[in-house]
Amino acid sequence: MDVATAKEQLYELIPGRKGQIDLLLSLCSPPHPYPAVFVYGVTATGKSLVVNQTMKIMKLPHVLVNCVECYSAKLLYEEILNALLGDGPCPANDFSVTHRCDNMNDFVRALTHGLQETLVDDPFYIVLDKAERLRDMEGNVLPALLKLQELTKCKVSVILITEIVWEKFWGGTGMVDPFPIYFQDYTKEELLEIMALDSPEDYPVTFYKSYITLVLSVFYLACRNLAELRHLAQLNFPLYVEPIKSGDATMSESRKLWKHIEPFLKKALQTVYLREVSSKQWESMQQKLMEDEEGEKGMGAAAGGPVPLHVARSNVELPFYSKYLLVAAYLASYNPAKSDRRFFTKNCGKQRKSNRAVKKHERTSNQLLGPKPFPLDRLMAIFHSIIEGRVVPTANIFSQVTSLVTLQLLAQVGSSDQLEGPKYKCLVSLDFIKQVARTVQFDIVQYLYDFV
Repeated sequence: MDVATAKEQLYELIPGRKGQIDLLLSLCSPPHPYPAVFVYGVTATGKSLVVNQTMKIMKLPHVLVNCVECYSAKLLYEEILNALLGDGPCPANDFSVTHRCDNMNDFVRALTHGLQETLVDDPFYIVLDKAERLRDMEGNVLPALLKLQELTKCKVSVILITEIVWEKFWGGTGMVDPFPIYFQDYTKEELLEIMALDSPEDYPVTFYKSYITLVLSVFYLACRNLAELRHLAQLNFPLYVEPIKSGDATMSESRKLWKHIEPFLKKALQTVYLREVSSKQWESMQQKLMEDEEGEKGMGAAAGGPVPLHVARSNVELPFYSKYLLVAAYLASYNPAKSDRRFFTKNCGKQRKSNRAVKKHERTSNQLLGPKPFPLDRLMAIFHSIIEGRVVPTANIFSQVTSLVTLQLLAQVGSSDQLEGPKYKCLVSLDFIKQVARTVQFDIVQYLYDFV
């Protein structure tokens, strides 16, 4: 296929990457491809898609190697040779490797022989995805791959695809710089154009574009990842058109549709990039999101039922006593030590009013000052005060404190005095600890010095 026709097809198939497509075609088009091309950019910017579709549409002989799968030089050599000669592992040969290769000298020799026999004077392309893994192999692998055209005296081109810059590859002498092609983040307009390709057949493209515009208005500042944005858009679209299906709104009433979808998108914003639950579970959670506070508590306590999204993380990650330990740690970090007697007495934590207390508006907020370190004995005292029922201080309880440090929910504060006991500091936010406390039916606000 000629280059002009291939360009038009690629422009239509991959929006927003016209410059990269032009550059790649100019470097890789027969009969004289560039020896080495370095394609880089952050995740989900179309690097692999552009390279793979260019090879496919131009019908160029190539091999695509994932360097995560071919984690050693031996596997890399054999994968390339088997793809070139067309007799790799298959049922006919009991999935055995036909061409074995142990070092770079044997690989260059076998590759040269294979190219001269199979392709004669046609170019051959080696596409190495996740190319940053090449740095973990022997020191001669990457320099030799970049000079394969010189070593084999054949028209072979190596294309490296990675998410890191070339400077992190460079390892000293013997390195030939490849030609770099940078894939920058998509702009908001490019994201809109690409995501509009997912428009359902039952709705006009213009209507779906207006929905994508709403999604981007919520997520664009926090997330530029195309894969994540497409996932969120497709997952929430049935909820967006729910008023239309029920007859409460029409496609032209965008304001009413926005009011319906807004709380769901904002809840999704709290866990963007996370895969805490499956898509099916997420849809079940959406049905419960608009219920009142008492309904949410009931769902959080119900066994086997879907848990509201904002408590899902704390509910599934932490054991029962660890939640109380984390709550106690937060109270120890943000309450002054002199207030412990006031909050944590034998009367299950009932507050005692004191005329000597400083007026609320005259205090310096501990929430603004940040967490303060506290000793282990103070943590355990608060823990035993707020926990329901008597808990014996066993090794299991103390090991859960270590687990909270490992999870980076607590931080151990070092001390130069070896005789002094360990001190800790709570690292979680107020919103997070509220959700943790809610799952154990504990009203933490009543025990915070800043709120009384």
